Amino acid sequence: MQFKEIIGQEAIKQQLIQTVVENRVSHAQLFLSTSGSGALPLAIAYAQYINCLEKTDTDSCGTCASCRKYSRYIHPDLHFSYPFFASKDVKLATDVLGQWRKMLLKDPYFDLDIWRSQLLAENKQANINIAECHDIIKKLSYKAFEGETKVLILWLPEFLDKEGNALLKIIEEPPMNTLFLLVANNQEQILSTLLSRTQIVKIPKLPHATIENYLMENHGLSAQQAQEYSFLADGNLIDAKLLVENTQNDHAEKFAGWLRMGYSNKGLDLLAFVDQAASWGRENQKNFLKYGISFLRECSIILSGAEELVKLPPRALETAKKLSANVLDINMAAAIIAELEAAHYHIERNANPKILFLDVSLQLVKIIKFKTLPKGTQYIYN
Repeated sequence: MQFKEIIGQEAIKQQLIQTVVENRVSHAQLFLSTSGSGALPLAIAYAQYINCLEKTDTDSCGTCASCRKYSRYIHPDLHFSYPFFASKDVKLATDVLGQWRKMLLKDPYFDLDIWRSQLLAENKQANINIAECHDIIKKLSYKAFEGETKVLILWLPEFLDKEGNALLKIIEEPPMNTLFLLVANNQEQILSTLLSRTQIVKIPKLPHATIENYLMENHGLSAQQAQEYSFLADGNLIDAKLLVENTQNDHAEKFAGWLRMGYSNKGLDLLAFVDQAASWGRENQKNFLKYGISFLRECSIILSGAEELVKLPPRALETAKKLSANVLDINMAAAIIAELEAAHYHIERNANPKILFLDVSLQLVKIIKFKTLPKGTQYIYN
């Protein structure tokens, strides 16, 4: 993995390169970012750059013996640890190392849901157990085989429970030429004792323009489609790719039409929409609901008088303005968002989509047409 293969994040790439050039590489670093920002690929590219035998001012060479092994994730001084689903046959992360390498080679941008889909997870909970912690200590106690620096990339340390305290001593007093790179999404879920022993590298969300350009150049999307998917993904390249694979591209028109049906109380049209939505498949249904939540949050910004902060594509923005002026108020938007969030939760848990979309449609009529807000709605007064 070279820096040039990573989408965006130019400032972070330069920052990481400078630490190597100036010989100030901290032995324990936490790459903190939201999902889909490229933190894991950055950690791998950073490790490859450090061990490259012919590095340049901007990247690893990609051709030396070290880089060739890094490109296949088989360098003997590159170690990975990550959440896994323990079973009779899986005791340590290395027991599913083949699947891990396969996943990285396919696409280094993935999240826990995608990783889970590659394993026999069943209903088990992912974790990094005490046996894995002891295995990390064991691996890092050996001398480097080939490279100048041994590297451990620990993905999602949030899944280290109190057993993670077993790693504190080796992180605080590491063997010579050992680098710990932790890659996390949620700082609050990391052991405070672990957090205090790392240098945090904050990696920002990808800008909408970066994702739009990527989708147009790599997936052949039109500018309008790329804008819509980028808005929905909100800086998450993983979500943007899933949208390309799974999502129909007319969410904006369909969602606005659904709201208008509720406002007009068109029962037969709503029933037809419910039948259509029930046929989309679970991922498309989730993405449609997610789009609706994001769209209504932008409408709320318009209703709050801060239109300049809205990030909608031009066509969707015009639709949002019309709905905000003629149909919605800020309390309605809040109530509908709550209904959509609940629907998204139940779709993920395999609720009957026909019953679910019918129920939400009836709630839209109550909220928009009859201005009856559900009990417990947080009222916002202008």
